[in-house]
Amino acid sequence: MSEKNQAKSQFVAVASIAAELSAVMYVAKEISLAAANAKAIAFRAGEQAKGFQPITDFINELAKETIDLVHEINEHAFLLYQMTVDDYRRIATCDAFTRVTELSVGAPYAESLAVPREKAQQKMLACHAEFKQHVSELLDQLEGVMHPARAARVIAANSRIEASQAGDYLQSLQAVAESVDNAAQVIHDNVQRCKIALSVINISE
Repeated sequence: MSEKNQAKSQFVAVASIAAELSAVMYVAKEISLAAANAKAIAFRAGEQAKGFQPITDFINELAKETIDLVHEINEHAFLLYQMTVDDYRRIATCDAFTRVTELSVGAPYAESLAVPREKAQQKMLACHAEFKQHVSELLDQLEGVMHPARAARVIAANSRIEASQAGDYLQSLQAVAESVDNAAQVIHDNVQRCKIALSVINISE
């Protein structure tokens, strides 16, 4: 893959990650809302939903943890976008030096282009290395988001058990458990797509 095509693939990957993270943030906020609704239902159910009440706190904590993690990842993703812009400019600079060097063969002082050309190439390679390092760090952060998503699925399973003891409130609390389970799966799938996009960049470098 050419340097410019590589930079374009980076643009696409970072843009897709931003879209996926936006969806994750939306779903995490939905989980937080579901926790608030579940807390209200459990309060009305009283003793019938006594075991469900602490679960709502766990659900809310997981939602907040996910939102905080996504905020951090968004900042990192924005940094990758800025680096991709810089990388594209450095590639363009190196290409320009290459063309000028080819055109100036045999011309007076043509050798004076060697030093700035070498510096431009070194900066481009350094930018590549830094970008790859940030990609690895972002992959680690994305893996971190997977943990609360997995925990949410476990909590959803426990929620179904506790909801079965809630009498008249069974359906309402089971609906909460189902929404948390579905949201956790959506978050998992979206984050997985982010990881794949970043992995493609690493492979193609």
